[in-house]
Amino acid sequence: MTDGHPPEDKTHFHGVWVFLEHRKQGLRDVSAQLIGEGRRLADLRGTTLTGVLPGHGVDDLARHAIGYGLDRVIVVDDPILETYASRPYAQVMAQLIRRHKPEIVLYGASKNGRDLGGRLHAILETGLAADCVKFDVDAEGNLDMIRPSFGGKSLAHILCKKHRPQMASVRRNVFVAPPHDPTRPGEVVREAVTLTPADVDAALLEFEEFTKEGGLQPEQADIVVSGGYGMRDPKNFAMLQDLADLLGGAVAASRKAVDSGWVPKMIQVGQTGMTVRPKLYIAVGISGAVQHLAGMQESDKIVVINLDPKAPLFEIADYGIVGDLFEVVPEMIRQLRALRATGASVPTAVPATAR
Repeated sequence: MTDGHPPEDKTHFHGVWVFLEHRKQGLRDVSAQLIGEGRRLADLRGTTLTGVLPGHGVDDLARHAIGYGLDRVIVVDDPILETYASRPYAQVMAQLIRRHKPEIVLYGASKNGRDLGGRLHAILETGLAADCVKFDVDAEGNLDMIRPSFGGKSLAHILCKKHRPQMASVRRNVFVAPPHDPTRPGEVVREAVTLTPADVDAALLEFEEFTKEGGLQPEQADIVVSGGYGMRDPKNFAMLQDLADLLGGAVAASRKAVDSGWVPKMIQVGQTGMTVRPKLYIAVGISGAVQHLAGMQESDKIVVINLDPKAPLFEIADYGIVGDLFEVVPEMIRQLRALRATGASVPTAVPATAR
């Protein structure tokens, strides 16, 4: 089946690129994680790994990013690029890609990354595989982009054989960021890209950072306490918040709890929510549909509390408690408070030897 466009000459495309997203002069977690996977793919292809960093005054950040495994960073410096905006960033990336012809470009599936990748696949007339969970390279050198399909019940292998670059996005915490080596050698290349007033369709008057009420977000927490449909009522999530507060963690939820309107979408874990990799994931009243597993199965330790001994989540749990969550969770809270009252410290991390 053809898309109506003739195939491109793929021999002119070389190299793996990672779009480097930044905020407050810091590299976003998903970008560091993608550098690690990009390094693996570049080594498989016997090519270079390049980070692309549009921004303003980001030279120090470019040198820092090299420490995660990049061979070079292309910096495009312009005051227009200080804060992400769709059209200027798309223009910068499109011009650079046409100029250098990378064979693979990876984006974080953040709000900005989704927007940028979606625009570029239309501008460049190439493919984009969204929310990939794994990559491989086939016998012909094509990127095998693997993502969940049919609600997470199977994996789809997507190949873009006719067009270049091959582009894909990955959600935060799907891959693990590599160790940072500040001594790693690499090159920072400054390039100019033509931007005109027509590329700025909106003037940024004020930028206010959104902060989730309640502090710690599930993606950042070492301990996540997550509730499902078994919580029965949105008021009962206050109990999970108490447990999370005692453990120094954050509250999350399954899709069914979110779809029921009990908690906001922003704390949903799963294929259509966020991916988390905490040291400890406590699943309360969650049966464990495949869609939910996709967002938390890489947690270091998984504790499941469910009345149904046949709940699928027990199959991947490190520890399981078969019981009524409305008895188990209050007892956990009671014991943790009693421990704190004695002056003893409440453990907020899982020892590596506990596996």
